[in-house]
Amino acid sequence: MEIYTGLIEFNWTLVMVWVTVLVLYLILKRNFFDKINNFITARQEGIQKQFDEAEQSIADANAMMAEYKERIANVESEGREIIADARERADMQAKKILNEANVKATAMLEQATNEIEREKSKAVAEMKQYIADLAICAAEQILEKQIDAKGQAEIVDRIIEQAGNSQWQN
Repeated sequence: MEIYTGLIEFNWTLVMVWVTVLVLYLILKRNFFDKINNFITARQEGIQKQFDEAEQSIADANAMMAEYKERIANVESEGREIIADARERADMQAKKILNEANVKATAMLEQATNEIEREKSKAVAEMKQYIADLAICAAEQILEKQIDAKGQAEIVDRIIEQAGNSQWQN
C-alpha cells in the first residue's frame, strides 16, 4: 500500500492544528495580548517621555549657555567700564594733586619773594642807618680836627677801612 499524498489534501490533523492555534490565539488574546500591548504602550510612552525630557534638558542647557555667554559679555563690558572709570578718577586725582602742588609752589614762591623783599628792605634800612652813622662819625672826626683836604681824605679812608674790617662800632 502506497500512500500518496497530494500537495493539497484535506486532513483532520490539519483542522485540529488550526483549531488549537485559534483557541490558543483567543486565550492569549484574552489574557496576555492586552497586558503585552499595555506594557509595550507604557514602554513607548516612557521612552518618548525620556526623549522629551532629554530635549527639554538640551533646550535648558542651551538657554543657560546663552545666559552665561551674555553674563560673560556683560562682565567684560563692566570690567572695561570699571577700568575706564578708575583711569578717569586717577587722572582727575593726578590733576588735583598737580593743581595743589602748583598752588603750594606759587604760595611758597610768593612767600619767598615777600621774604626777600622784607630782607632787602631791612638790609637797605640797615645800610642807610650804617651810612648815616658812618657819615656822622666822619663828620665828628672832621669837626674835631680842623684839617686840610689831604687830612680829610685820610680820615675818610681810615673810616672806610675800619668799617670794612668791622672795627668800627655804633
